[in-house]
Formats: sequence, structure tokens, C-alpha cells
Amino acid sequence: MRQSEPLFRDTLFRGKRKRGGYQVVDPPQPALEALVADTHAHLEMLADVPLALARCAAHGLGFLCCVVDVCEGDLVVYDRAEAWRTEAQGLLGEILGDRGPCHTGPYNVSQEGDKGTGRLSHFDTFGDKYVFQNVTNAPSPCHPPIPSIRVAAGCHPHHARHYSKDAQARLLDCASNHLTCAIGEVGLDFHYDFSPREAQREAFRRQVGVAHATGLPLILHLREAHEEALAIMDEEGFPEAGTLLHCFNLGADVLAPWVERGCYIAFGGPLTFKKSDDVRSAALQVPRNRIVTETDAPYMTPEPMRGMECSPEHTIFTAERLAAVFSCEPGEDRRQFLAEVYQNALDLLDREPTAWQGKTQGKAPGAVPDGTPGAAAGTGCDRGPYNLSQCDKLYGPLSHPVPKGEEGHGD
Repeated sequence: MRQSEPLFRDTLFRGKRKRGGYQVVDPPQPALEALVADTHAHLEMLADVPLALARCAAHGLGFLCCVVDVCEGDLVVYDRAEAWRTEAQGLLGEILGDRGPCHTGPYNVSQEGDKGTGRLSHFDTFGDKYVFQNVTNAPSPCHPPIPSIRVAAGCHPHHARHYSKDAQARLLDCASNHLTCAIGEVGLDFHYDFSPREAQREAFRRQVGVAHATGLPLILHLREAHEEALAIMDEEGFPEAGTLLHCFNLGADVLAPWVERGCYIAFGGPLTFKKSDDVRSAALQVPRNRIVTETDAPYMTPEPMRGMECSPEHTIFTAERLAAVFSCEPGEDRRQFLAEVYQNALDLLDREPTAWQGKTQGKAPGAVPDGTPGAAAGTGCDRGPYNLSQCDKLYGPLSHPVPKGEEGHGD
């Protein structure tokens, strides 16, 4: 949990003034015509998760994938997701303020128009298109739904040196939980080299294997390692369930082979940066049915919010810029584009449990008693057809991980 800035209990966006303090920043205007999805956020790192979720609802974010790390991160989302959403429901009335939720027409109030109340900055009924089918968490017929939450679990390349048998057991246990929608974020990071490169390669390959075995999509984190990662993926095979290249921020030449292999490409804050013309040009090379949006909250804040801590509701700024890149004007054209991008996220990350998951009980990590055959104590990872001994047969025994706290920054 982080709190580097004051918490404002309303729906306004704020940026930092050069001489100190904050100023209100207008949301996209006119308001976006469709729901948006954040396919990559670290909820447990936000200062107030229920408040963030309530703000997401007010700004039209309907789906969120929370990314957790089995080596370093906090797995609290498995136990807290529904409680967070319930608490967020209770906050909606507070942050919507005097302008009650049954206001007719879109809430899309400018800085000048909202100066007196400090309340709602953006709340759009999308005409009458809030999709309440299959929604059970709307606090009233007039409130927007709190976004649904799914989880991606994996070992980040920064922490690959800690990818032990116990970590792999935790990953398999997380994968068995029906909240889990993907394996990730996994891959190679040769910019920081916080883990030795050979450890990164080994953890990467093993987690690609987990994606294959569990039938789950794979979410990739790659930095200064796209060529080698592509070679590894070609050797190990791209999971049938799909592969998502997270936070793409480079040019079309780097992106091309991933697009050719049918990967989904996620665009976040970097797409909006002033000097990111190459990223915007690259986005145009991606088929519309393979584009998704993300934030990487609390990192990678989009324009015009740079300098503030990122939060999932900031997805609307990226979605607005992405639609503009594709020359989709506000109105029906933009609505169709955003609806397709939103559906892409659901198609990839909001599926029914896989056949492998169907053979498990979907319990939270650590819920299975000690002594499960083939599993590290307390993990219950030997549920379904994939277990540690099979992984060792495929890749050999895991190398001895570097103890936490020791240095070792790769080759």
C-alpha cells in the first residue's frame, strides 16, 4: 500500500501545480461512449482500494485485472476482492455528491463547472447503455456497477532469482483459484537485471509451461529483451489461450513479430506521452481485435496526469487517446471502437474456468491442508494434471535460488 499524495474523496482528477498544490484536470470531453477495461493494475499497492474502485465505476471502468507476484507480492486480493467491491458500493453515494445518481443525461463536468462542489467530474450513462445484464453489484438501478475483478498471478522477472519450488507451488495454487484469469506478469527484463539473466530465462520458461498446462493466457513483461523472449516463446509455444504483451512502449519494428503471432497488445500511459509518436504509430499496426487498455497502476500515469500516482480510472485518458490514434471521432464511431477494445479484454481475461481449473476447488492460496502429495507444505499445488515433478521432467530441477537480500544483477 502506498500513499504519496492526499486522498481526495470525490471523482475529480487532479494534477500537481508547478509551485505546489493541486489543480483539477478535466476528464475526456465529450465523455467516453463505452466502458473501458484496465487489464493490468497492482491493486494492493494503492492507498485506498475501495475508493479507487468507486472512482472507476463513476468513470466507466467495467473490468479490472489485478496482477500479483507469487515471489514478492501480497496475495490479499484473493481474500479481499469482494469486500473491496462491497465497500466501494457504499462509497459511490458519497463521491457522487449532491448530484444524485439518477441525474438524466451524462455527467461530464468541466473544471469551471465543478469548482463550487468539488464533486463529480465524469459520470456518463452512455445514453442508456449501462450494461446491467449479469451485473449483481449495482447498488441501485441508477448507479454504475463496480468493476469486476480478476487476477493474474506469476513471478516477475525482477524476482526470478527467488523462483523456487515453493514459489512454483504457490503459482499453481493461485492458478487453481477461479478468480485467476492468466499467468503473469512473466518474462525478461534486461534493463534492470535485478535477477541474473539465466534465472530469468529459467523462470520464464517454466511459467510458459504453467500457462500451457493450466489452459490460462500468458501476460508478458519484456524490457530490452523482446528478441530473446520471442525466441523462447517460439521454442516453448504460444499458449492456445492467448498471449498478452503488457505495456507496449516501443516502435512498430519491435511489435511486428508479436502481432504476426496473434498476440494481444496492451497500451497504457506511454501511448499518451508527448514524445511517443513511435508507440502511436505502432498501435496502428495491431488488429482491432487484439488491442486492450491498461494502466500498470500505481505506475505509468498517462497524460495529462503525469506526476500523479496512477490509478485504474486513469484508463479513460489512454482510451481517449487510443481512439484518436485510430481516427475514431466522438460519437458512434468511437463507441464502436471502445466497445470492441473492451470486449477484447473480456474475451481474453474474463472467461469461464479452464478444464484444469475445473478439476480444482478454486480455494484461496494456502487454503489446502499441509501434506498434499507432490506439493510444498500448505500450498496444495498438486491439483489437476500439472505438478512439480512433471515440471522437473520437462525442464530439469530448479536451480538453487539466490537468497533474498543478496545481490546478483545478472550477466
